Amino acid sequence: MLTIIRAQEKHLAAIVPLFDAYRVFYGQPSNLVLAKKFLVERFTKNESIIFSASYKDMTVGFLQLYPTFSSVTLQSSYILNDLYVAADHRKKGIGEALLNRAKKYCLEQGYKGLALETAIDNQAQLLYERLGWVKDTHCFHYFWPANNA
Repeated sequence: MLTIIRAQEKHLAAIVPLFDAYRVFYGQPSNLVLAKKFLVERFTKNESIIFSASYKDMTVGFLQLYPTFSSVTLQSSYILNDLYVAADHRKKGIGEALLNRAKKYCLEQGYKGLALETAIDNQAQLLYERLGWVKDTHCFHYFWPANNA
């Protein structure tokens, strides 16, 4: 049975290995110590919302949201920054369940919506579009790297 909960700091021990695997998936070196430190800081500073997915009492996925604001629309929204399901638990509807829980949470909070960024070759785009996410075609996103020197 699949269970989705809003994670608390006490759940981090089960989430940290998944968070580390997520970072490795995106080309970063594994570092469980720094991964844990990062997540603990997000909890301590109340800077993110994490939902975790458990399948048969084993944590197998997570999703992390960061709050943001729009000066133009004068509304709050969330950035869906991280979504990960362990490789041996994919194709079971876990990612979809996490996405739907994030959408429900956004509605419960009265927020404008959810934004996400994904790699051009990420196969999850099909899932996002099937669940009603709309690809931006009217603007570009830019990033200035501070360590560019």
